[in-house]
Amino acid sequence: MTGQKIDLFFLAAGFVCSAVGAAWDINSRRVPNTVTYTGILLGLMARTVFLRWQGLETGLAGGLIGGGIFFLLYLLRAMGAGDVKLMAAVGCITGAKPIVEIITACALAGGIMAIVMMLYKKRTGRTLRNVGQLMRFRLTHATAVHPTLNIDNPDGVRLPYAVAIAAGALYPLVAMLAR
Repeated sequence: MTGQKIDLFFLAAGFVCSAVGAAWDINSRRVPNTVTYTGILLGLMARTVFLRWQGLETGLAGGLIGGGIFFLLYLLRAMGAGDVKLMAAVGCITGAKPIVEIITACALAGGIMAIVMMLYKKRTGRTLRNVGQLMRFRLTHATAVHPTLNIDNPDGVRLPYAVAIAAGALYPLVAMLAR
């Protein structure tokens, strides 16, 4: 298999893993460990088979970068653990090279989802006030968890963020196919 075909294979596999996680997240509001741990394990195994030790190294780096960035958001209670593990799985599958592009596309997709949800739920004023309150809190409390503006708040609107992860994983795949 040529290098470009291998890259395409791993991007497609990363998208499939994230799409399965997104389907679970939409239906149950959680991403099960069977999806994430299987993605991590199969991703690292496949990268090792196709790309030897370098594949394992880049897969581990992708998982650490993707999962690590999302883990910081988890510590702030801005994201669930399933999303962290799903992004780590996508990183282990795709490798380190495309993971920053995937995270950037994921953030953009998540922002669009949040705006659509805000408009659909007719919560624009409340959301903008919360964003301002959260920004002020971050300036004075740095990385402390906000007492009410976090995923543990039962009144908060939650997004199935695995959908944004799947959209982020789809972006480099489509970009490569369009070349």
